[in-house]
Amino acid sequence: MTHVQVNNNVTIGILALQGAFAEHQTALQKLSCQKKILVVLVRTAEDLSACDALIIPGGESTTIAFLAKLSGLLEPLRTFLQKKPVWGTCAGAILLAQAVENTKRGGQELFGGISVTIARNGWGSQVESFEAPLSIDGLLDPSTPFMGVFIRAPVVLALHPSTENPPIEVIARLPINLVPKSQKLTLHDEGDSSPHDSQSIVALRQGRHMLTTFHPELTKDSRFHEYFVRTCVVPTLL
Repeated sequence: MTHVQVNNNVTIGILALQGAFAEHQTALQKLSCQKKILVVLVRTAEDLSACDALIIPGGESTTIAFLAKLSGLLEPLRTFLQKKPVWGTCAGAILLAQAVENTKRGGQELFGGISVTIARNGWGSQVESFEAPLSIDGLLDPSTPFMGVFIRAPVVLALHPSTENPPIEVIARLPINLVPKSQKLTLHDEGDSSPHDSQSIVALRQGRHMLTTFHPELTKDSRFHEYFVRTCVVPTLL
């Protein structure tokens, strides 16, 4: 009889070039899972090669992309995305997109991996940041809303499903009535408040990858980190 050795450890990297990587590290270290989570702060291709999955934090997407290029990480990151789970939050969500609008002059590098078009700073500037309770099936204790922290948050402009890629699964939407009044017309006009509008999407999955346009790491609620590990990471290790 052949015995299969089961590794009870899972190594999750956090891209630690700029942004809220320390907050993600704290959230992961709080988790209680069947597998022991080892956290690696990824700054080199060698760091990345040790990881089973990766989180790209919020921060400044053009700065993260620029530093990734300087560090020789652009192509390793793109290769990693083809094989292993990746979650991007806010700026990380932008970097995972297929295309991005409202970029700085000259555009920016993207890592790709998720078939969406995203707009940077979709809800407005830093002073127009806001919080909103989100009802999300699939999280532990789904009856308790998850507080979404939106800071210069990007907006999903369009989904690009295709038969060549895994289906896109919407995890969470922002109810239009929860958007602060001053921001409802930023990308929504008075006739564009459909609950099925792509711009209301604030969290989604495509295959092993996930994005959130808000910052779960800036709360004390680690349920989104548990969800990523449970639904995106662990299944790829089986």
